[in-house]
Amino acid sequence: MKGVIFDMDGVIIDSEPIHIKLEKELLIESGGDYSKVKHEDFMGTTDAHMWGTFKKQFNIELSVEELINIKRERFIESLDQIPLVDGVLELMEALKNTGYKLGLASSNNQKAVEAVKNKFGLDKYIDVFMNGEAVTKGKPHPEIFLTTAEKLGVNPEDCVVIEDSRNGVLAAKAAGMKCIGFKNANSGDQDLSEADLIVSSYKKLTIEDIQNLFK
Repeated sequence: MKGVIFDMDGVIIDSEPIHIKLEKELLIESGGDYSKVKHEDFMGTTDAHMWGTFKKQFNIELSVEELINIKRERFIESLDQIPLVDGVLELMEALKNTGYKLGLASSNNQKAVEAVKNKFGLDKYIDVFMNGEAVTKGKPHPEIFLTTAEKLGVNPEDCVVIEDSRNGVLAAKAAGMKCIGFKNANSGDQDLSEADLIVSSYKKLTIEDIQNLFK
């Protein structure tokens, strides 16, 4: 094991309730019917995929780019309502101090990733930041994890990913990486069964637990 890659939403920040609120509001404003949407299905996928699906499904007049930009700005404006996931910085610090390289691989857009990085000082711990706009294929495709590992200078088989969504877990496994499924109550009923280890709290996850995945 040489590198650990964190997803962002639901893994570093507890942001899914805000995402749901903002998506619902914007979809209703645009003439869509949120009762016909299952948010969990889009977790881990790109903004373009989600809003592209909604635009087609509900015949929304606004362009996909306009919808993404509106949601992006509202998300950044709501950052003060979004807490860190309990214990995540302590885990990052312990991993960093042990000599592991850390990456962040989020399907969220670049501006949102930058805002979260700056608000919580994540660049103290994380070496490489990747966002959904920097890749052509969203999760469950493994591109974002493979690209992050390459930028970290670590082979995929030496990486472990921490993910809270089914799409994210599938992407990590498709990349040939170990995966820890983080069961966040706010992330909905996600199928994390393909993960190598499932935890519901960072306080119950030790570096030794992570290292044991490679034995």
